[in-house]
Amino acid sequence: MNNDLSTNMAQAPYRTIWNLAWPQVIMMVFHFFIGLVDVWVAGHINREVQASLGIISQSLFFLLVVAVAVANGSVAAISQSMGAGLHKRVKRYVGLCLILAALLGGVFLILGLPFKGLLVTALQVPEAMRPVTSYFLEVYLLLLPPYYILIITNAVFRARQQVMFPLYSMMLVTVANTFLDIGLGLGMFGLPNIGFKGLAWATFGSVTAGALLNLTILAKQGLLRRVSFAPLRWMKRALPYLLKVAWPAGLMQVVWHSGYLVLYAITASLPWNAVNALAGMAIGLRIEALLFLPAFAFNMTASILIGHYLGAREPDQAKFFGYRILVLGLVSICMFSIVVWQFITPWVGLLTRDAAVAAQAVSYLKWNMLAIPFTLTSMILAGAFNGAGATMYNMFIMGAATWLIRLPLAYGLGHVGMQEAEGIWIAMFCSQIVQASVLLYFYAFKNWQRFAMIKNRTPKTTPLPGKTI
Repeated sequence: MNNDLSTNMAQAPYRTIWNLAWPQVIMMVFHFFIGLVDVWVAGHINREVQASLGIISQSLFFLLVVAVAVANGSVAAISQSMGAGLHKRVKRYVGLCLILAALLGGVFLILGLPFKGLLVTALQVPEAMRPVTSYFLEVYLLLLPPYYILIITNAVFRARQQVMFPLYSMMLVTVANTFLDIGLGLGMFGLPNIGFKGLAWATFGSVTAGALLNLTILAKQGLLRRVSFAPLRWMKRALPYLLKVAWPAGLMQVVWHSGYLVLYAITASLPWNAVNALAGMAIGLRIEALLFLPAFAFNMTASILIGHYLGAREPDQAKFFGYRILVLGLVSICMFSIVVWQFITPWVGLLTRDAAVAAQAVSYLKWNMLAIPFTLTSMILAGAFNGAGATMYNMFIMGAATWLIRLPLAYGLGHVGMQEAEGIWIAMFCSQIVQASVLLYFYAFKNWQRFAMIKNRTPKTTPLPGKTI
């Protein structure tokens, strides 16, 4: 491990954690504002555009799940290589990740365009909304190559502990998206008013700008030179570990988000007050996102530091640092949650004037904010497992908590036992307790360090998976 980094970690561990976490907190805030501006401008055009944007934004997740999976794999591989001091391997993994980003983004673009009509039909889009939704989908498919590059290059920077660069790119994306959304969507700033098409191209332009900025930074750091792109035989030996980490991470995202879709369906099919419950849940999710933003930052910080310590063949320190990140995250975000709770009623009032909807939103937030310590534990430990390459644990534990506990219990309490939406919120609370407890048990008592690319028993003079890396 880098000597300066080792010294900083040893002498000021919590400062090290915070220095990595705070830029990522700010980055997530900018990410939040991107979606907020999109929804606001769409609402000023008409409700059909707003609805179409919502449908396609959710669908975009499934198109990006492979990029997110590769990003998790790259953080594990690069951070562990950094910790081991294998700088040539770091460069080669950067090159491999860039090749995968361009290749996979292009493949999904080519495969997606001929079937966009079938996808719109599968989404059950009303006829009046189909032209708008189809246009959004076409532009978003064209967006996939730069979006894959943006996601994966941001992960590369995080793995190298260069957390300011993803912040800079997200600031650029936010500013460009806001300017183009308002300019092209509403005809402001002297730009042509092209309505809903402007929203689509604002996303395309802003994400492409962020991707180009990241590539420029990598080029200035000398990471786009020929040395970063290894021979094919090296890629064949290095790719299996990347895929070993990536596929459970990607599958977990699919399982998790599909579980949320089923939860929506359970809520929507309530025999009483289903519309109020759905509206309250939507409001609650928006407010709850303010607490998830810093949680994601600690999740990513755990991935970085755990990977570095495992790469340095210090599994005990990796585990201990994970506990430190968990404590810091729990204390800071739980205190923030207590402050947020004092303003819940007026904040909900800003988003709805319907008393019944407001009551459902407050009920949702009550149970989900009570679950914050367990939710945080799950997110931070999941980040630690990502850094170790133990994404298999996340997939099985979080998937089982969703499909075997949350959803059956939500139906049982919501439809049969309590026969109201609060039963669904209680089911979410219970599943978070079980999920966090199982993750903590595995973190404390199982040998998750064995998933690392660089084994503790391997001599430092024998780099893997080859002598030249």
